This record gives sequence, C-alpha cells and structure tokens, in this order.
Amino acid sequence: MDEKKQMEEFQYAYVAALAAHAGLNRGDFRIDDDSVDATFSASSMVPLSGPYKSPLIQIQLKCTKNAKIASGVLTFDLKVKNYNDLRAKTLAPRYLAIMVVPTNLIDWVTYAPNTIGLQNECYWVSLVGKPATTNTSTVAVKVPLANRLTTTTLFSMIDAASDGKAI
Repeated sequence: MDEKKQMEEFQYAYVAALAAHAGLNRGDFRIDDDSVDATFSASSMVPLSGPYKSPLIQIQLKCTKNAKIASGVLTFDLKVKNYNDLRAKTLAPRYLAIMVVPTNLIDWVTYAPNTIGLQNECYWVSLVGKPATTNTSTVAVKVPLANRLTTTTLFSMIDAASDGKAI
C-alpha cells in the first residue's frame, strides 16, 4: 500500500476509535463527490440536549506529515472544490478534520503492555459561511490548535446537531 493510502486508513482508524468511544455510529462514503469522507450519528438511545432525534454530522478527512504550524494555528492548503463544498450551508453540519502524523511511518503507532497508541494530532474547523475565493487551486485554511478533535469534541458536534446547530 502506498503511503497516501496508509495515511487515509490511519485517519479512518482514528475517527473510528473516537466514534466508538463516544457511542456514535460511523459510516464511510465509498465515493467522495461532496467532500464528505465520514458521517457520524447518534441513536435515539444516546441522551442529547436538543429536540432532534438521530442527529448526523459529516466530516472531510485530510492527513499530512508536513504540517505548517505557527502562532497556535495549523495552516492547510485545501483544494478549492473541497473549500466550496465545506463552506456551503447543509442540513447536516460539516467539518474539516486535519490529522498530523509523524514524518516516519514507524512512529505512527506505539505499543506498551496493555496499550496501543495512535501518534497524531487531529484538528477540526467549520468552514460554513467563509467567503468565496478567487483562487483556482487551493485555499490556505487556518485551524486553531485549540480545536483538537477528541471524543468530547465529536460528541459536542453531535449534541449541537441535535439542536439544529453546529459548533
């Protein structure tokens, strides 16, 4: 498997672990026409604050070894097509998740007795309402490092969706 495919699979493994930990259902799209790689939903058994049952969120996943980080911000060059798809208003809230993995593949996973660790940082941002761009190739998206994608964050996204909102 080439390294790009390994990066894709690694990010799916990460969000799958978060979803399982949060008690959410996860689905993957085989075809990514709409800049959505994964969906997450909560069953009616999950206690949420909003009136809507079975809320859904959608996430575009990106992975990089060459993160541009400065002043507490990750800058990622996102294709214009993805940027436009993710900034549009949609019924299900959409987010961009950018995973930063170590440069060396061997460092992606660590092992200890009774433990396996996925070595990465994953950050999220909502692009809804961002301005149109005149760029033709990519848009430099800025993601605060405070926006770490965790189990708690993923659950907060679902909880907000149960109230018809995004975070």
